[in-house]
Amino acid sequence: MLIDTHAHVNFNAYKNDSEEVIRRALAENVWMINIGSQYSTSKRAVEMAEKYEKGVYAAIGLHPIHLETGLVKMKNDIEEIQFPTIEESFDYEQYKKLAQSPKVVAIGEIGLDYYWKPKSKTKAGLFKEKQAGVLFQQIDLAKELDLPVLLHCRMAHDNLLQLLKYKLKANKLKGTIHCFTGSWEQAQKYMDMGFYLGFNGIIFKMNLDDVISKAPLDKILLETDCPYLTPLPMEGRNEPIYVKYVAEKIAKIKNISYEELTEISTQNAQKLFKI
Repeated sequence: MLIDTHAHVNFNAYKNDSEEVIRRALAENVWMINIGSQYSTSKRAVEMAEKYEKGVYAAIGLHPIHLETGLVKMKNDIEEIQFPTIEESFDYEQYKKLAQSPKVVAIGEIGLDYYWKPKSKTKAGLFKEKQAGVLFQQIDLAKELDLPVLLHCRMAHDNLLQLLKYKLKANKLKGTIHCFTGSWEQAQKYMDMGFYLGFNGIIFKMNLDDVISKAPLDKILLETDCPYLTPLPMEGRNEPIYVKYVAEKIAKIKNISYEELTEISTQNAQKLFKI
């Protein structure tokens, strides 16, 4: 069995065939966690998961690119939404209520994203503060509900590590660094805090062999981030069933069998998300 720990079949890219995509994955014994990026996609992930007795789960959260800051205009993601996005404020109680579904296994996708940021130093500082504040609120929600977090980080690893170190002074936090693209030194710091590293099709586009080869097997999770980051040899829209290609490449880099890699990564996912 394989578990795609970060999928987005709840996104607009699958509006016409989401059930077919899910059935295709389940038929190959591939389970998935569909991840929300704002309230609408989080709610859709929960509704989707509740249709299945097992094999399909949900995570809910407000992605930093959908956070209303009033400081920068984010670009719309046509794969994620059918209509132009409306940036949101984080509503703690609204997300907490959504998390009451037993199919919600994590808070995410949350984190930091500095790709689109204001040009002025003052506004950039405020922008980062707002992202950090909402990240802390969602971490508090995860702690209250005893759920792991799925952390997004783009162009912000040093800042995220700093914030997590501050936030973890009193309480340990469990979770994964989604789509890890940082250095080995950064990976070590995350793992020392207890986090897993999530790898997906980005490993076919970036050279992450050193990190993958050094990372302990019990700290690795598999994901697709579909519909994005389609792994080779596939082309076009990504989907959960393609997680096997990520597994094959990681097994090759680590010089172990595909069976060993899939068995341990699946155990890691089951342990972290309690599925």
